[in-house]
Amino acid sequence: MKTTARLFVILSAFSALSASFAPPGLFVRAQAQAPATQPPLPAVDVKAADIKAFINNLPKNAISDLPIRVADVGGYRVGVFGVFRPKTVKQDAILHETTTTEVYYMLEGAGTLVTGGTLVDQKREPATSTTVRGSRIDGGVSRRVTPGDVVIIPGRTPHWWSELEGDIKYMIIRPDPSGRMTLK
Repeated sequence: MKTTARLFVILSAFSALSASFAPPGLFVRAQAQAPATQPPLPAVDVKAADIKAFINNLPKNAISDLPIRVADVGGYRVGVFGVFRPKTVKQDAILHETTTTEVYYMLEGAGTLVTGGTLVDQKREPATSTTVRGSRIDGGVSRRVTPGDVVIIPGRTPHWWSELEGDIKYMIIRPDPSGRMTLK
């Protein structure tokens, strides 16, 4: 016990002596962090049954991409969107001129999704829109997407469903660092 106590005293003295000869800032004493001023935000649940019911209630004769839930997660927002795409409707290539990344999670159906490359026949309607549409994408990466697959599409990346094998249903998660989405 006495040996342990002496060793502790010697190590403490050595540490203090070393710190006094070291260049400023080399040794920094650990400080306790101040407690958070605000309690953490509650978690938000979006149940599978709610997602399914929401998408099943979307119109079947048009492409629908609508928010199921948008939550404030402290400094930014995150949206959960339900999407229905009928095979019978023309699929435009799209580029969103925002930093919002989209995370697709395929629920039902299958199709070929092209990302990257260059939009062909670009048009912006209305002129103030942050979405640019095209007839197709040249030079992109194609992949077949089936139920359970996830595709992460960074902001400003062209994307296009070039072929649908039937109607498709999927969910999109959109983090919104700019806080543009309306809470829901």
